[in-house]
Amino acid sequence: MTLSSPKMQRRPELDALRGLFLVWMTFTHMPTHFSDFVNQPAGFVSSAEGFVFLSAMLVSQVYLRDAMAGVRGVIVKLWRRTLKIYGYHLLMLAFAFTIAAEFAAKTHRPAIYNLINFYLAHPKVAILGGVLLIYCPPLLDILPMYVLFLFLSPIALAVGVRYGWRWVLGGSAALWVGAQFGLRELVHAWVVRVTHLPIPLQQTGAFNLFAWQGVWIAGLWLSAKSAQGEMPLKRIPGYAVAGCGAVCLFFLGVRHNWLGPMLTQESLGIGLDKWQIGPMRVVNLAAFLIICYWFRRYLIRLISVEPFLTLGKASLQVFCAHVFFVFVGLTLLYEDASQLHGTRAYGVLMLTFAGLMWVALRETRLRKEAKAAAVAKIAQSESATAES
Repeated sequence: MTLSSPKMQRRPELDALRGLFLVWMTFTHMPTHFSDFVNQPAGFVSSAEGFVFLSAMLVSQVYLRDAMAGVRGVIVKLWRRTLKIYGYHLLMLAFAFTIAAEFAAKTHRPAIYNLINFYLAHPKVAILGGVLLIYCPPLLDILPMYVLFLFLSPIALAVGVRYGWRWVLGGSAALWVGAQFGLRELVHAWVVRVTHLPIPLQQTGAFNLFAWQGVWIAGLWLSAKSAQGEMPLKRIPGYAVAGCGAVCLFFLGVRHNWLGPMLTQESLGIGLDKWQIGPMRVVNLAAFLIICYWFRRYLIRLISVEPFLTLGKASLQVFCAHVFFVFVGLTLLYEDASQLHGTRAYGVLMLTFAGLMWVALRETRLRKEAKAAAVAKIAQSESATAES
């Protein structure tokens, strides 16, 4: 098995796509009227699925060669990356359990209070559960999922490289099926029994990990096959792509209630559920992915621009910053108001995106400085060796 290029490199269009999804995610989470327009506008496809899928693609793209060289090397590198993201998760929890919790306890504003009410009622259980990735408050449940998926990615990559991706995909499909029939509930009950942490299921995060791992595995698989010159999406005939277009139009009509009362999101129910990736949602996601791949040449030109490129390169830091600004937006909501309007809404959005760009530019500068320092250190070491 050989790679199609001598060296695996990050593709800027994937960073740009992640930047786009971060912007989309920020508009969705920020409590303004813009969230009504960007919440799944193109059918049952959200920024969260795109962000998780693209993150997995980048992981596979960057670490596939290490997996082919040996399991130990990819485990060390990916677990080091996992530890870094886990550190960011702890920082986000520290912010939520101190500053946000203090504000919620004093003001009792529902928008903030309801996010961390379990912590306010059971602080010791919440802190230990948060550290163990069991308790995941709203808005803070993506990073724990990312940590777990990244931690297990060396196994998926190693099995895919050594024994074939059919085993990885088969196991992933089995977990997804289990997720549709209560696997999460069974595992949750076992975890509570083992840890003695009485954390309700609804406080473990909105995402059903046994379903969402399918999005992650699909990203790993497609990126790996693409690197090996065997991209499966290339083999899809034109008539199938046309069928995918019809599928996307159908789900677009369902999403916006264009097809009558019998074909709505409510009537189709759990099949379109976002949190456990229901079967009809899988069909929509697959069709949407195929359409995007078919038109990739035009999409790349459209999205490979600033600010998406810069935001995507610092996606971890930008994601954490976006959560902070969403908390800021929520603190501005009074009583039962669910959205900001007028000057307040536009002001918080301008502040948010200015802050996100500052974070991204700062991270980019720090990386360049670190890289330059590393190169200078190597050059100095080589010069000293030559002189001796």
